[in-house]
Amino acid sequence: MPKSGAANMSPKFACTILCIVAAVLSGCAASQKPRARAFSWTAANNVRPIAPKTISSDVSNEDLFADLGIGVPAPPSIVGGAPSGPPRPRVQVVAPGNNSASHVPEAPMIVPQLSSEQTAQAQQQAATSVSIAEKNIAASQGRSLNAMQSDLASKVRSFLAEAREAAQVGDWTRASSAAKKAEVLSQELAGSL
Repeated sequence: MPKSGAANMSPKFACTILCIVAAVLSGCAASQKPRARAFSWTAANNVRPIAPKTISSDVSNEDLFADLGIGVPAPPSIVGGAPSGPPRPRVQVVAPGNNSASHVPEAPMIVPQLSSEQTAQAQQQAATSVSIAEKNIAASQGRSLNAMQSDLASKVRSFLAEAREAAQVGDWTRASSAAKKAEVLSQELAGSL
């Protein structure tokens, strides 16, 4: 049985026909009149808001709300009001000559307990790393260093100072760690020279 003409149309063709019909029926956008009403800005300067009437200061809240039957208490005084938050804490001032009260004890340092051979090994590693780092820093003395090399040299000196400080207090784990960092950075510095 043969199909009718509308059934033979492809969906693309049907969609195209519908779009063309819609465009023709809507008309040209340039020839249509604007639907929104334009506002004349010349009249805008003539419009002025109406100011509310001022109420004289001798009228109280009770007089204003008497007709409504609402009892409104007077507002609290701004000057003599109670503080809204908790009282401020008071800090006791100590005279500058009294050092015993202002001296804060240092926090105790927690150092891992190492066996005697672990301590000896950490001391040996720290000493070796410090000597290598000092040798590499000495090689850079007297040379013109760029910004990166100057930064590396500064970091090496900082780690060496930290290693010496840790060794003085007996923290050999921290001393060997800082010395190893100084050694690695000093080798990088020596390689860049």
